[in-house]
Amino acid sequence: MASGVLFDVDGTLVDSNYIHTLCWHDALRSEGHVVPMSMLHRAIGMGSSELLDHVLGAGRDREADDAIIAAHSVLYRRHWERLTTLPGAVELLRACSQRGRTVVLASSAADDELKALRDTLDADEAIDAATSSSDVESAKPASDLVEVALARGGLRADHAVFVGDSVWDAAACAEAGVSFIGLECGGTSAAELRGAGAVEVWRDPADLLGHLAESRLGG
Repeated sequence: MASGVLFDVDGTLVDSNYIHTLCWHDALRSEGHVVPMSMLHRAIGMGSSELLDHVLGAGRDREADDAIIAAHSVLYRRHWERLTTLPGAVELLRACSQRGRTVVLASSAADDELKALRDTLDADEAIDAATSSSDVESAKPASDLVEVALARGGLRADHAVFVGDSVWDAAACAEAGVSFIGLECGGTSAAELRGAGAVEVWRDPADLLGHLAESRLGG
């Protein structure tokens, strides 16, 4: 039985992945880069610098990186009022807390973005700790964020479960030695999530909540 659960937020609890995709697309275009949205969507879940390396190539001229990242942030802020929770997200957080699990939001969002996400969830009473991009030097797919989240929750890797929506979550969990449960609601297929190492895959938080007793999360 897991004594704690780490939750990714974007695409896992809050329906924001496609908003991020659009904002990255427009931010990149502002600096002359036209990247297909399908490629950008599949990169959501990485940190900002890691995403740019992934879609533009690690050997590129990085002079415009800061401007692209800043443009994405400005564009994303304009959409905060459109953020909504995914089905069952708040109920799942509360169910985990009520069962005595330590609940940690393992987010790589900037501090102000994390506040907007937490305001959207409106479930702080069920959340014990949280991380943001300011807590790590290397974001997903590196394991740093998972390890910081474990430390914030006072959790051991073998007593925790991570719930996320991307293959980048899976990669970070594999490196940190944490079991990964995948959700399809971020737009990544069950087959891809299982192929990346997910021990279970559910449609969305509501589906996981409905099967909590049989999930590794429920015990």
